[in-house]
Amino acid sequence: MAEMDLWSELIALGWLILKILLLVFPLLISVAMLTLFERKVIAAMQLRKGPNVVGFWGLMQPFADGLKLLLKETIIPSGASKVAFLVAPMLTFMLAMLGWAVIPVDPEFVIADINVGILYLFAISSLGVYGIIIAGWASNSKYAFLGAIRSSAQMVSYEVSIGFVIITVLIYTGSLNLGDIVRSQAGGAHHWFAFNILSGEFPLLPMFIVFFISALAETNRHPFDLPEAEAELVAGYNVEYSSMAFALFFLGEYANMILMSGMTTILFLGGWHPPINLVIFAAVPGVVWFLLKVLLLLFVFVWVRATVPRYRYDQLMRLGWKVFLPLSLLWVALTAAYVVYGDAVVVGS
Repeated sequence: MAEMDLWSELIALGWLILKILLLVFPLLISVAMLTLFERKVIAAMQLRKGPNVVGFWGLMQPFADGLKLLLKETIIPSGASKVAFLVAPMLTFMLAMLGWAVIPVDPEFVIADINVGILYLFAISSLGVYGIIIAGWASNSKYAFLGAIRSSAQMVSYEVSIGFVIITVLIYTGSLNLGDIVRSQAGGAHHWFAFNILSGEFPLLPMFIVFFISALAETNRHPFDLPEAEAELVAGYNVEYSSMAFALFFLGEYANMILMSGMTTILFLGGWHPPINLVIFAAVPGVVWFLLKVLLLLFVFVWVRATVPRYRYDQLMRLGWKVFLPLSLLWVALTAAYVVYGDAVVVGS
């Protein structure tokens, strides 16, 4: 009996490791290819070709860039705190990977189907600021430290709004489990929380907009890429970094873009559910719908970068504290009132 229990535990452990590998390897390739995707999309918008020399259609360009950075020397400033200096980029990249542990990409595929998945995601996304603060402090440079302070203030400001948006969704569904949140959006695009006003439910579209714009600020993307404002900060918190340490920060930003797109898909765009409740669409695997939605959101990330000018820092802070925070607080109160006194379908009840 003990031997059977041991074998069952080993099989469960093997399946868990296989699931992690099945998720992490495609994710790492996606992070690399996202750099090419961004350059190609922006090139098309500017009537250019973009990368087209290394490999067919430039598909090997990300790997050529990675090899170039790998072969460069890692230069550590003489006055820097060496351990913290090297840990910071690793922390930033690892946190972007860890968030995927609770994201269900399919009804049957999630590494850890925990009942507090939404809190886990919020905690992981909040920890990302530490990598940037440590990098700025450990560099022993005033420019890097100023960049880190600006970046941390920006990320904390928009994490508040993201937190209230997440609270709005969990109040509406009555569950902290991400799988339950996706299942409550079944039945077509008019039941997705981004568009549920079409089915006569309490509208969460404003929170979808707030969440996505806050995700732009959280990932330091245009028009909120103030941490890398090269005009006044000489590239911000990562100014002293080179080689693979710089590459980890660079890839961490893109990995966070994919993570935030995945979170937006789960919370507002129905996760693995098809947009139209027809048999032909239901025959398509759920992971395909999930990936298509994530890809669409990543396109919007790139589209915004190519078209919207950078905000000033005071505009950035005013939007976060004077617009998004009051709006998200108001929506938390309205959603709670609707759930208590309205006709909301609560999953947890």
